[in-house]
Amino acid sequence: MQTPPSSPAHGIADAPQEPSHWRPPHLSPRWWPVFLRNLLVWRKLAIPSLVGNIAEPLMWLVAFGYGMGALVGQVNVGGAGGTTTQVPYILFLASGSICMSAMNAASFEALYSAFSRMHVQKTWDGIMNAPVSLDDVVLAEMLWAAFKALFTVSAILCVMLALGISHSPRLLVAWPVLLFVGVMFSSIALIFNALAKGYDFFTYYFTLVLTPMMFLSGVFFPREQLPPIVRAISDWLPLTNAVELVRPLFMDQWPAHPWRHGLVLVMTTVVAFWVALALTRKRFKA
Repeated sequence: MQTPPSSPAHGIADAPQEPSHWRPPHLSPRWWPVFLRNLLVWRKLAIPSLVGNIAEPLMWLVAFGYGMGALVGQVNVGGAGGTTTQVPYILFLASGSICMSAMNAASFEALYSAFSRMHVQKTWDGIMNAPVSLDDVVLAEMLWAAFKALFTVSAILCVMLALGISHSPRLLVAWPVLLFVGVMFSSIALIFNALAKGYDFFTYYFTLVLTPMMFLSGVFFPREQLPPIVRAISDWLPLTNAVELVRPLFMDQWPAHPWRHGLVLVMTTVVAFWVALALTRKRFKA
């Protein structure tokens, strides 16, 4: 008896399917050589990079902290249990601007520098000719941008300590928090890196995402001044939750809701990294 030919539907069912771009991350220790490669290249430009990264936030601190601070004087800051504390404006600004510096440093590295390595210089393609997966490359870029952010905020923190803005021993806790802030914003920036066709695309991210976030997250003025609906939105912004964790530490206090703010940071990081990885896989058809 002759076997009937397989139906078209049966043939399609047997065809191999491409793996989903949204599959879980497949990570290995091979991200470390990629991270180390970026570190070795950056060492030649460490001093100019340091000056460039800390110059702008220090200018903000001096101009607004000492200039406007002389006019504003004390600022009321909400604390645990609905209490308020009066702090000098320069302390208020410093505790917010250091989070802003972590955001900007991580974003800049994960956008312009990562895009150069990915698209312009084709460094990622060369790396993936070795037994290194795209997932490991994206993880290395995320951690490298977070390291650059930590390096920047550490230098700024040393200057703040030298100026006597804060000598709270709880700043030791702020240091790992700021590292995680860098991880979070580098993950978010890698989403836009995967979508970009050129450097001009990043202007939209800085103008439409980061700049409004700076003004709505309590960096320059208390969020109590915002309209209720705007403040409700700002409660969920990544930078807001970072500031709410770091600012009390500058005041030698513990955050009022550390678990809630920490959970927002963790969830934002996990979702952002997953989306960035999926979009990067789609771009490389991996």
